[in-house]
Amino acid sequence: MNEEQFWKLIKQSKRGTEDSEEQAEKLTELLTRLEPAEIIDFEQHFMRRRNEAYRWDIWAVAYIINGGCSDDGFEYFLGWLIAQGKEFYEAVLQNAERAAKKVRDGEEVECESILYAARYAYEGKTGTEMPLSKIKPLAKPRGKSWKEDDLIKLFPKLCKRFFW
Repeated sequence: MNEEQFWKLIKQSKRGTEDSEEQAEKLTELLTRLEPAEIIDFEQHFMRRRNEAYRWDIWAVAYIINGGCSDDGFEYFLGWLIAQGKEFYEAVLQNAERAAKKVRDGEEVECESILYAARYAYEGKTGTEMPLSKIKPLAKPRGKSWKEDDLIKLFPKLCKRFFW
């Protein structure tokens, strides 16, 4: 599986769904149609995208949008971000504040279940656990760290929009 095929599956899974949880279910179904090796490849691509976006600036934006964001909450935010598709994902990598463009006020922006779609598909297809990913999650976000008090200076427009 190449990166284009990865993003095509994300796009297909989004089509006709109401929210990211429904999308994660559809993605799991789509992945079960693949060969086990392709499901593993999908997971590798997913982990690469996760690691690319594992940055302090994106975490700050997630923190503002969601009114706080734990380590796990940031993982779920990254799941949501990837689920939005290639164009949106890449736009957010260019400018983290763009993540707010798809957010309706008061909406929690997370998708935990998409993190497990490949594992569930693999287990459903093979009856065994998926091997551990060769691509390990980064231990620390890249970029410059921040404190909650810094957010208003770093992202004043977002803070105003999300009542910080």
